[in-house]
Amino acid sequence: MLFQDRHDAGQQLADALTPFRGQDCVVLALPRGGIPVAAEVATALDVPLDLMLVGTVAAPRQPELTIGAVVDGSPPTIVRDDEMISITGIREKQFKKLCADALSQLERRRQLYLARRQPERLTGRTVILVDDGVASGATMRAALQAARQRRPGLLVMAVPVAPPGTMENFHGKADRIVCLQMPAPFRNVGSYYENFEHVSDAEVSSLLEACTPAPRHAMHLR
Repeated sequence: MLFQDRHDAGQQLADALTPFRGQDCVVLALPRGGIPVAAEVATALDVPLDLMLVGTVAAPRQPELTIGAVVDGSPPTIVRDDEMISITGIREKQFKKLCADALSQLERRRQLYLARRQPERLTGRTVILVDDGVASGATMRAALQAARQRRPGLLVMAVPVAPPGTMENFHGKADRIVCLQMPAPFRNVGSYYENFEHVSDAEVSSLLEACTPAPRHAMHLR
């Protein structure tokens, strides 16, 4: 079954996450593709939306080969795929340089998307981490690891589609896992969407603005 687009996938995912409505939740999106999905979830559950800035680290001249991932933070979180690093022959100094380049890109995104926003508190809350799908899983593993370090009360991984073999590797990394489809054989995430267009920076900013909670004092104004 194909999703019409990321918004349709988000609405279906929100239906599966209905039990979390009414809890002290925050939805974290993995930009950029995860944001339209996560925005639908946050809107349906009536909870805040924030970003988990994650970047993949790819092998030089082989962008389809992911050898790790980085997550913005102090300090940043770095997740290695030692098997792929060995296969591609990447040396440690080169890997560190690739990570530094990826973190530089994340800083640009942070300034673009979050410069005027205070990050949502995660400690003790139910944190729902959302992307538009999972392939190798490197980006989601990095995001889960970074989110766990901020001590959520419950950590939930929620995606519309992922390969079953990859999903097996997430047991124990999240407290709850929600995945709507696990087709086998698995092609790529975009294959399960009728419309899988690029998500622009402008769309990211617009969705974040739309999901920004009103200030508490504003609720008393008429």
